Amino acid sequence: MRLPVWFCVGFSLCVAMAPAAAQWKWKDARGQVVISDVPPPRDIPERDVLQRPDNRRAPAAAAAPAASAAPAGEVAKAKVDPELEARRKKGETEQQEKVKADEEKVAMQRAENCQRARAHMTSLESGMRLARTNEKGEREILDDKGRADEMQRTRQIISSDCR
Repeated sequence: MRLPVWFCVGFSLCVAMAPAAAQWKWKDARGQVVISDVPPPRDIPERDVLQRPDNRRAPAAAAAPAASAAPAGEVAKAKVDPELEARRKKGETEQQEKVKADEEKVAMQRAENCQRARAHMTSLESGMRLARTNEKGEREILDDKGRADEMQRTRQIISSDCR
C-alpha cells in the first residue's frame, strides 16, 4: 500500500514536533546547555533551568536577581497587582471612613441625650411641679416617689451618656 506524499510529510512533521513540545533545557555543572525530554537531575538548581515543557521560563530564574537585591517581603510585594492593591486600599479607606462616621453619629446622639438629661435633671431638682402622661394617656402630677424614681433614671442616663 502506498501512502500519499502529503500524508507522509504531515506525519513526519507531527513526529518531529512532538518532542519539541516537551523539551527541557538547562545548564549542567560544567555550564553546557542540555536539551532533553526528561526533567533535569535534582542537583541542578532552579536558576539553571532555562526552559520547561510548557515553554515558560522558570519562575525562580526570573525572581533570582530581584531576590538578591531586595528582602523577601519586598519581592512578595512586587508580585502584587497594583490595581488590586489600589482597590484594596480604597476599600479599607472607605471602611475606616464609615466606621469614623458611625462613631461620630453615636457621639452626637450621646451629646444630645446628655444635654436633654441634664436639662431634665435641672427641672427635677428645681422642685417645680412636673406632670407626665401615663399609659392611659392621662396627665398625672409627679409625687415625691415619682420624682425620686425619675431623678434616679435621669442620673443613670447622665452617667452613661455624659462622659
